[in-house]
Amino acid sequence: MNVLITERPESVPLQAACNALGLNRSSVYARRRRDTVRSGSGVSRKAAPQPRALLPEERRHVYDTLGSAQFCNQPPVEVYQTLLERGIYLCSVSTMHRILREHGENGERRDQRAAQHHAMPRLVAQAPNEVWTWDCSKLATRARGVYLTLYVVLDLFSRFVLAWMVSRKENSALAQQLMAEATARYRITSGQLTIHQDRGAPMTAHRYIDQLSEMGVMLSHSRPRVSNDNAFSEAQFKTQKYQPDYPGKFDHSAHARTWCGTYFDWYNFDHHHAGLAGYTPEQVFTGRYREVAEAKQRALDALFAQHPERFVAGRPTVAQPPKSVVINPVTPEQLAAGASAEVNFPTLTRVVKARSKYELSLN
Repeated sequence: MNVLITERPESVPLQAACNALGLNRSSVYARRRRDTVRSGSGVSRKAAPQPRALLPEERRHVYDTLGSAQFCNQPPVEVYQTLLERGIYLCSVSTMHRILREHGENGERRDQRAAQHHAMPRLVAQAPNEVWTWDCSKLATRARGVYLTLYVVLDLFSRFVLAWMVSRKENSALAQQLMAEATARYRITSGQLTIHQDRGAPMTAHRYIDQLSEMGVMLSHSRPRVSNDNAFSEAQFKTQKYQPDYPGKFDHSAHARTWCGTYFDWYNFDHHHAGLAGYTPEQVFTGRYREVAEAKQRALDALFAQHPERFVAGRPTVAQPPKSVVINPVTPEQLAAGASAEVNFPTLTRVVKARSKYELSLN
């Protein structure tokens, strides 16, 4: 078709020839340019010198101006406007970007904060009172814009709610009081317990950290903006707020305390937790689940003796709660990729005494 176009009679216009052959005239022009460049008789449009382009010395002057002490931290648009106010026009803003791009300097020119890398908390609990996890949640009231704060401390192994508190405010002093009472109630000894939490203001306050460190409690924190690091506490709040009788909005703090008291009694003593193989948090926390498992097994054995044909997989056995509960378990794929299998690795180290003061060491 290209031959037919080029060898057409002069009396036949190019547009008419393209219409007859079903070709696009722009495609014909583009093919001509490519053929010219390939034959060496011409240059491409990009390689051809541009009559409006800056001269090499002008481009060097623009680059030196952008890299000067006055403008080295400023974006091209700021440089352009500043010079224009002084009656100086070097080039357009886009040309400044192109010149910087040629030198690999395009983008943010100011000093930036280095990327932060936080350790992923990996914690394991194989018995009650080895790892606690806690968090705060807002409770809406009927007053517009007024919220209460619910503090909940959870035992990781059994999901037993160890302590809770409803307050009109959220601060570290209340967190200190809650943890002091909880550790005293359950007779926590030095070096026994690790507490996991997120990075809210009450959890990272120096007085809160000092108090728990003096008690011999190890602290662990979630990574910033990673709610999955504290998934067990988050799951408990979801269970709470999706209860059929959850008010949605409370009349006042006394109303919230009354409802939460009833809810936590049900959660601890009557809620058959899916993550605990159907046992209640109290049964796992106290070890009473063994007696309950025996009673369940007797019921299954009795039914199996009467109707064995109903159990195609054989004699049924009662499931047991997990022997260990892990925050951020290491998967086989991660181990194969070189990830560490270490657990109970706190993201906030124990406070050490130095020169009669306490210095914090953050990983």
